[in-house]
Amino acid sequence: MCHKAILPAIKPEIREGQICNSPQGRGKQERINRYIREAFLAEACHQGIESLDALNDLFTAWAEQVANRRVHAETGQAPISRFTAGGPPRQVAPGLLAEAFRWSVTRRVTRTATVPLEGNSYAVDPALAGRRVELRYDPEDLTRISVFLDGKPAGAAVPFIIGRHVHKAVAPAPGPDPDPTGIDYLGLVAAAHDEEAGTGAKIDFTALGRLGGAEPDNHDGGQDEEEGR
Repeated sequence: MCHKAILPAIKPEIREGQICNSPQGRGKQERINRYIREAFLAEACHQGIESLDALNDLFTAWAEQVANRRVHAETGQAPISRFTAGGPPRQVAPGLLAEAFRWSVTRRVTRTATVPLEGNSYAVDPALAGRRVELRYDPEDLTRISVFLDGKPAGAAVPFIIGRHVHKAVAPAPGPDPDPTGIDYLGLVAAAHDEEAGTGAKIDFTALGRLGGAEPDNHDGGQDEEEGR
């Protein structure tokens, strides 16, 4: 059986690339979802999955050994053969990759040729006053904003008033772990607590339930016997 904590994570739900109001696109996604559900998930749940790492390992092995080597009915080729037919995959240019992960919002340029973003104010080309523009930016660096008008570059948004350098939705970077002091802080606290209690020993709370526990039962039993007589 699959561990209940990971059941939501293993439901195949492929949404990326779906075209709105496209029955053909939805049909292809439904087929691949059904194939994964019937050929992989059924076996995985029968075997038993206890962690996401185990699920990822099994899915990777299944995809490379089974799914990608199965001859497709329409193309007559295995997916991996069709993928490698064009030669080694090309690496994406770093700039293009960074652009793909930039965030985007739409803003109307004020009469004074400024646009607001996350509490900051930016100056743009005065010719854009009153127009709706698209702002593309790295959420971890709000000092560099690119402006687009109708999908075409329209210059940069120059920081005018900056109160926030990182988008509030970005989690702060974890700080460095503190150096160990070599002091058993909790041990000292526990020792002080025991000394203040005056016993120097811990209380056995499990014994409290046994104190006088038998007498009420015998007493009740005696009453029952008397009533029976």
